[in-house]
Amino acid sequence: MLTISQLAATAGVTVRTVRHYHHVGLLPEPERDSSGYRRYRAQAAVDLIRIRTLADAGVPLARIDALLHAEPTAFASAITDIDAALQRKIDELTEYRRRITELASGEGLVLPPEVVAILNRMRSLGVSELRVRLERDAWILMQALDPVSMPQRIRDKNAGFDDPETMRLYLACDASVDWEPDDPRLDPLIDDLDAWEIKHERDSSGPGNLKLVFSRIVEASPAWQRILEELAHRAKQRRTAGQDSEADTLVTSDG
Repeated sequence: MLTISQLAATAGVTVRTVRHYHHVGLLPEPERDSSGYRRYRAQAAVDLIRIRTLADAGVPLARIDALLHAEPTAFASAITDIDAALQRKIDELTEYRRRITELASGEGLVLPPEVVAILNRMRSLGVSELRVRLERDAWILMQALDPVSMPQRIRDKNAGFDDPETMRLYLACDASVDWEPDDPRLDPLIDDLDAWEIKHERDSSGPGNLKLVFSRIVEASPAWQRILEELAHRAKQRRTAGQDSEADTLVTSDG
């Protein structure tokens, strides 16, 4: 006769595990003897070892009781079914591991290779990892909001990296991330960026569906927020001045 501790040691499990098997009905719990202890027969040790072996093999506890009392043919069939279920689980976990590996290795899970190449090029050019992450998020949003424009934006981005002046301004903006919005160094930087936009006929206000992209960038830096707001304001003033000029031309020609 065995105590519960001796039974557990025989099967290589813990006392807590034995009690759990009692609770779920896999292993009958004997009555207490006159001394108040539960004593287990050798058959309980055999049953416990079989239960542990099946559980260690991945058999769900809910199916173990039926297997313990199954005929050989039914047992073999059930084991085949369980093996097939385990293989499906293995395949599913393998796919999860593949996706986790892709996540850990970079941005390739959600972005096209051309954009991943841009992000890696940014790193090689000395752009901060914070800016790279923000750029990644911006590309994710652009791909969702305006996928048609992606090829042209990719071409424009690579062309910008090939241009020394554009790259100088890009790195200057990157360096300003920790500046206060009233930092006097921002004023000449904004002037340079505004001149660049005029030269390249760009508009920092951006189309309406890309407002979310800009908000993702500015939330990382008050300095960047001021830069974008000031550039958008200047672009708006130029558009208004242009409209007024066109109106004056029309009035003059009509006269």
